[in-house]
This record gives sequence, structure tokens and C-alpha cells, in this order.
Amino acid sequence: MLIDAILRELSAREPIFHRREFGTSREDLLNMTADDFWEIGASGAVYDRGYVIETLLERYQSPEPDDLVCSDFTIRQLAQDLYQLNYVLQQPNRRTRRTTLWRKTNEAWQIVFHQGTVISEPYPAS
Repeated sequence: MLIDAILRELSAREPIFHRREFGTSREDLLNMTADDFWEIGASGAVYDRGYVIETLLERYQSPEPDDLVCSDFTIRQLAQDLYQLNYVLQQPNRRTRRTTLWRKTNEAWQIVFHQGTVISEPYPAS
């Protein structure tokens, strides 16, 4: 089924901006984010595309942590070529529920929106 293939393709890109094989240059980041990309961080703060890109360019000067674990992926199609990917991200000191909106363009996948929300209670097993 097509949606299963899209789920596999997009889940391999998460957590976004931590998969350096998809690029770490300013040009790479501009290509992988929509012009109107924005993010709501786990803190609740809102970040625009420019801020996220500048922060990532600084982050990419250090080694990537290898203790990020994604699980419980789900996907749904919202419109033609627009998909909502949800998952849980386990980091050493916190667990967050993540949502990324992905748009398929003629060139590649683009990130339209991302949100992380801290999970304050244990996540029920599926």
C-alpha cells in the first residue's frame, strides 16, 4: 500500500534535523523546509524558519547525539501530497510526542511544520 511506503520513507527522516545524511548546509536546510516552515518546540516556544536554520548550523558543528530513539510512528494523509507524521522521541532526559507535516514536491520532501510536546505521564503501550 502506498501509505505504508510513505510511512517508511518519512520515518527514516525522523527526528528531523538529526539525520545528517539528508544535509547540513544552509542550502540543504532551505531545500528541506518550506518557505513558511515554523515549529513549536517542546517548551511551547514558536520558532520561524530562519531561527531554526541558524540554530541548526551551530548545532551541526558538534557531533550528533546517538541516543535518540523514535517509536510509535503513525501517518495520515491530510491533502494531496501533504502528510502528518506522529511519533514518540525518547531522549536521555525526556520523552516527547512529535508531529511533522511533510509535503511532497516535484524535487523532494519538504517540512512544513513541526511540533514537540513533552509527555508528562507514561505513554501507554500499544
